[in-house]
Amino acid sequence: MGFGSRFTRSPPSIHRLEPSRDDLDSEISNNDIATYTVQIPPTPDNQPLQISASGPSQRVEEQYASSSLFTGGHDRATRAHLKDEVVEPTSGPKGSSVCQMLGCDARAMRDENGQEIVPCGCDFKICKECYRDAMRTSDGICPGCREPYEEDEDDGGEGEGEIELGSRKALPSSVSNMSKMERRLSLVKSNGNDFDHNQWLFETKGSYGYGNVMWPTEDGKEVREALKDKQWRPLTRDLRISAAILSPYRLLIFIRMAALGLFLAWRIRHPNEDAMWLWGMSVVCEIWFAFSWLLDQLPKLCPINRITDLDVLKKKFETPDPTNPTTKSDLPGIDVFVSTADPEKEPPLVTANTILSILAADYPVEKLSCYVSDDGGSLLTFEAMAEAASFASLWVPFCRKHDIEPRNPESYFSLKRDPYKDKVRPDFVKDRRKVKREYDEFKVRINGLGDSIRRRSDAFNAHEEIKVMKQMRNRDIDEDEVVERVKVPKATWMADGTHWPGTWTVAAPEHSRGDHASIIQVMLNPPSDEPLKAKEPSQSEGPGDVRPVRTTASDSTSMDLTDIDIRLPMLVYISREKRPGYDHNKKAGAMNALVRASAIMSNGPFILNLDCDHYIYNSKAPREGMCFMMDRGGEQICYVQFPQRFEGIDPSDRYANHNTVFFDVNMRALDGIQGPVYVGTGCLFRRVAIYGFDPPKTKETSDGCFGRFFARRKKVVSVSSAPEERASSEDSHSVMLGEFENEEMNIALVPKQFGNSNYLIDSIPVAEFEGRPIADHSSIKYGRPPGALRICRQLLDPTIVAEAISVISCWYEDKTEWGQRVGWIYGSVTEDVVTGYRMHNRGWRSIYCVTKRDAFRGTAPINLTDRLHQVLRWATGSVEIFFSQNNAALASSRMKLLQRIAYLNVGIYPFTSVFLIVYCFLPALSLFSGQFIVQTLNVAFLTYLLIITLTLCALAVLEIKWSGIAIEEWWRNEQFWLIGGTSAHLAAVLQGLLKVLAGIEISFTLTSKSAGEDNDDEFADLYIFKWTSLMIPPITIMMINLIGIAVAVCRTIYSSNPEWSKLIGGVFFSFWVLAHLFPFAKGLMGRRGRTPTIVFVWSGLLAITISLLWVAIDPPTSSSGIGGSFQFP
Repeated sequence: MGFGSRFTRSPPSIHRLEPSRDDLDSEISNNDIATYTVQIPPTPDNQPLQISASGPSQRVEEQYASSSLFTGGHDRATRAHLKDEVVEPTSGPKGSSVCQMLGCDARAMRDENGQEIVPCGCDFKICKECYRDAMRTSDGICPGCREPYEEDEDDGGEGEGEIELGSRKALPSSVSNMSKMERRLSLVKSNGNDFDHNQWLFETKGSYGYGNVMWPTEDGKEVREALKDKQWRPLTRDLRISAAILSPYRLLIFIRMAALGLFLAWRIRHPNEDAMWLWGMSVVCEIWFAFSWLLDQLPKLCPINRITDLDVLKKKFETPDPTNPTTKSDLPGIDVFVSTADPEKEPPLVTANTILSILAADYPVEKLSCYVSDDGGSLLTFEAMAEAASFASLWVPFCRKHDIEPRNPESYFSLKRDPYKDKVRPDFVKDRRKVKREYDEFKVRINGLGDSIRRRSDAFNAHEEIKVMKQMRNRDIDEDEVVERVKVPKATWMADGTHWPGTWTVAAPEHSRGDHASIIQVMLNPPSDEPLKAKEPSQSEGPGDVRPVRTTASDSTSMDLTDIDIRLPMLVYISREKRPGYDHNKKAGAMNALVRASAIMSNGPFILNLDCDHYIYNSKAPREGMCFMMDRGGEQICYVQFPQRFEGIDPSDRYANHNTVFFDVNMRALDGIQGPVYVGTGCLFRRVAIYGFDPPKTKETSDGCFGRFFARRKKVVSVSSAPEERASSEDSHSVMLGEFENEEMNIALVPKQFGNSNYLIDSIPVAEFEGRPIADHSSIKYGRPPGALRICRQLLDPTIVAEAISVISCWYEDKTEWGQRVGWIYGSVTEDVVTGYRMHNRGWRSIYCVTKRDAFRGTAPINLTDRLHQVLRWATGSVEIFFSQNNAALASSRMKLLQRIAYLNVGIYPFTSVFLIVYCFLPALSLFSGQFIVQTLNVAFLTYLLIITLTLCALAVLEIKWSGIAIEEWWRNEQFWLIGGTSAHLAAVLQGLLKVLAGIEISFTLTSKSAGEDNDDEFADLYIFKWTSLMIPPITIMMINLIGIAVAVCRTIYSSNPEWSKLIGGVFFSFWVLAHLFPFAKGLMGRRGRTPTIVFVWSGLLAITISLLWVAIDPPTSSSGIGGSFQFP
């Protein structure tokens, strides 16, 4: 029995509402309501899929889908609020002799006698050029009825000499008779009559259709011979670090390990009898520091660099050949996710610029889709996205015409360099001036949206109050009672005179941040499959066409876009449903909602995840990531992580905001093992890896460092295994992709994993197949034939959007594994690290892609307080990981040893703060007491100390050599390591323990992306002082060390028997602490030395408290005081 018949649910119905704009008083009941039934297709179980919609009617449905605002939710009807007028296609009426293809006005085909030729029985008229395109690029499918053209020799169309039906590459007979959707699902059909879920994603036997790595028998020989003539070239290359740098680097690591071991052994054997308490604390801290250093240093043994070859990618996927004369791209689709939650802290202008950079990316337009997740359900964000979609019709063609970089308008127009460098087109200056003026007007409109929405809502609310008062007066109610009883909710209104279904400015039931309906609005239609060249300034609207941008009366001429593709990628606004009583899981829940909605609407096999303030700086970044996914071994890669680069950082990078040591040292090193960790943004995912599936091969390869020694094969635990076997595996419900041994997956567990949406479940095997690399090399075992992704994309109709509404409802994840084993993982504030860890734990690999030109750029908090809170959130997530099942100590054997050590360090590093704070107090305690951590500064101690220090410096120099970072960046990282370790990390440990032991949840606020209020100073935020309790430990450490130095110097100078060795040792370590805290001290000073009063208050209180405490512990006598034998006159 087919899957769709066993797990079905009542199909959602769409109530299409067409509000009247002329009469605001009309009720919903007066609107036109139409009902549609969602047809849920079966899964690929050899069951035919019936699609009988004609081409023109599908286009009308697509216009309805893109012109309507879809809302719905739990126990609520899905409604389509029609916003724009839908125009029936009139370019080719059935009785005319004009080509009925949308956008084409050529004459229909005629024979030698001038008689019209209708190549299909549906009477769909088509011109010669469109007919050729249909035969070559659409597999001979009639655009009207979506059925194959009959290849009868007596057919009039075939008899015409200019049209050669026999010259095209024919599909196998079992495939050519299917509709488009049937062919897509047939990519993964198996030979057997019973549906086998274990063989969804990989087939290893047989030769049929296009779903197997084996070539079709009819024409596979021809394709293989063509591939033999081409020299195979890799898309990526590994650049090994020079042995002259790497060999000494590894040698120094082992030398320092030996030195640390000998030093600790010497310290344990030589205690300080005069101050055992000081010796004991120092030895315990030093042992922990050595252990922490090992966890951090061992994963750096195998650094690696990688480069891509974009020319080979273009030649392999976008080069014209006899089977692809129109150069249609064979690259897989990418769905780009942009998440935002609060328009106050994440300004809509920043998000709009990110969206514009995505829409202008250098990737096939028909293969790119952008989804914006507004977790706050704000009308301000919604209308800002609508403005961005309108401005994109001018900005994107301008970028394509003049090869603009970067394609973020705010960053481009703010560049300090000459904008006319290397520009040769004579109309560039005029075009740039026009776009700059339009962008300035666009910014003004965005900035005024808040006031516009408020004024509009006030006017509509006042109108509603007047209407209610009139109704009550007509009922002869007293005037005073009318005023008291009139309580109209302060709604937020859209421009068309309807209530905004999301969050209102004045919160109300079902219209607040945690209580509102699901919303989906297609801002930009899915583009057409063929390039749309601009012939004139204005174009008729159709699928993939764009709306004209606002122009002013001063525009003398429009931009010349001749021969420029003016199509835009699909843009979708999504706000998931939120209701009281449901745990919405913050950003992770929003990302999972995007995964499900995008699977139904576009189903790109790859997902690019970006924060709202991280834009595409290199328009070719998606191609760079695709080089790794489509190269040999790409089927083993779960994601490609790009480094984070930031703008707006102060030149000195006072608080190590660039974080270059992590992104250029640690991440490159992890790339040589099993791959970098996922850092939350700038990451290109494989969709099936997010679904919780295992990689195709169960046997690990030894690509990583020490892989052949430390990567052990684990017994595959299938879903159909015994319960005790499944319970012993963390990812017991994940499905193995690859070498199956006739194991059958329990069909009842599929909806338990993914939910009961058949659309979603049907999309999984299609996404897996489309994400495979081309099988053009013998080493690519799980590949796809060339040209398999040149089929036309499915039209967007209301039933698809209605299904997307249902999967983003708050109830959908109930009793499923979303957030547990599927999608982004819940339960941690650092869901990004946990999600990447789960993928590596299943055996996937990840890649670190460092491009010559930065792939993405974003913003980072440069204020001390915001920076500390950001570090606090990361450290708290690490503590949660340590106390959860995601602790790397519990990882499976599929994870390599050094990778496991790296993840173990992620969970342990916050605990170093406890020992670090104690160690920072030791120099001051030593100075106060007159003792030191060792009995005397003998030669052995100084020798060990010198070796450990010199090896550390030498390792730093070599890391700088192979990573390319600067010495200043390395030093800033060391300074902030101590600042964060003595402040945010300690608080994270305490909060993590409270959550584990007492169940107290921790809530965090968003990091503000808005700029400072001082427009004259670019770095005004750097000097803003905002008090936080996280500053107390570092301030205490500084004050105690300064007081300790003063006390020790006075004691030594006025002592009858001064001990200079102990003074030098204590002062040296105190200065070491103070040098690391110097940026923190500068942050306390504020702008140009204006120290806040709170700093002096706390400093004075701490100094008095410490002095009194010390006097109470060790009161001075007449013979022994701080001044020794010194007597005041």
